[in-house]
Amino acid sequence: MRASTGQTNAKTAGGFFKKSMAGWLFTSPMTLGLLLFTFYPMVMSLVYAFSNFNGVEQFDFVGFRNFTDVFSDRDFYTVLKNTFLHAAISVPLNLVLSYLLALLVNQRIKGIASFRVFYYLPVVIPGIVSGVLWKDIYNPEFGILNQMLQNLGLPPGKFLEASGTAMASLIVLNLWTLGASMALWLSALKNIPEALYESAKIDGITPVKRLFFITVPMSTTMIFYNLITGIIGALQTNSTLVIANSKGRGPDNSLYFYAVKIYHEAFDGTRFNYGYASALAWILFLIIALLTVTVFKTNKWVYYGEDG
Repeated sequence: MRASTGQTNAKTAGGFFKKSMAGWLFTSPMTLGLLLFTFYPMVMSLVYAFSNFNGVEQFDFVGFRNFTDVFSDRDFYTVLKNTFLHAAISVPLNLVLSYLLALLVNQRIKGIASFRVFYYLPVVIPGIVSGVLWKDIYNPEFGILNQMLQNLGLPPGKFLEASGTAMASLIVLNLWTLGASMALWLSALKNIPEALYESAKIDGITPVKRLFFITVPMSTTMIFYNLITGIIGALQTNSTLVIANSKGRGPDNSLYFYAVKIYHEAFDGTRFNYGYASALAWILFLIIALLTVTVFKTNKWVYYGEDG
């Protein structure tokens, strides 16, 4: 009886795998990619965080020394301040402006689809190319932005070359890719039932009130999603490696971000301190995880539908 039950279970399992073989084959590239390029590096970085690994042969276990050394590193507090300042300004600004842009291109106007494509085009440009482009635009000597200011009779600016304007210039540069969030907002706006607007119009509700009492509340799920992804992206900013001087630090370390420091610790020609860089990366992971959990704990304002 037990033998027959075992044979039945084996046949059932064999039939299951045979039926799902095509699915496993189709998903195998993604599965292998996640294992090789995501999970394996994460595990190894955790191992390196407890060592003084230099990327070649030196590998000595040092316990929590890398983590304790972080708090005696002056640059750590500089990059932490710059990173959080950048996130505190750029995340809300991008949320508001991309939402307003989505409302604009959501209008039923002839040819509006062309404007959607126009606003989304910068998103498909590779980050390196965009960085080089904006570096030329901001160039104090021959940049097109200074040429425009001079034509208007205004004094030229140094933008990324001056510590007082570097952060603001970078935040403006980030607005270049508002189209990415705009596309997500559009998907949320398109899912709002038209009957709600029709009922509001019949009741004499003004467009402004319809915006704040229908459109915004019905978009809160996408607001929540964009807020989470915006925080994560802002805390991982490393675009200054392409556009800023001093190897991405900017003038007087004004653009020295957390992810840039991790890069310098691991790949700077004079350091190759993979252990310390891994410790920094895991501290950043914990900071992002803590902020994400905090946002999730305060998501009572999000409308998930009648079943939410």
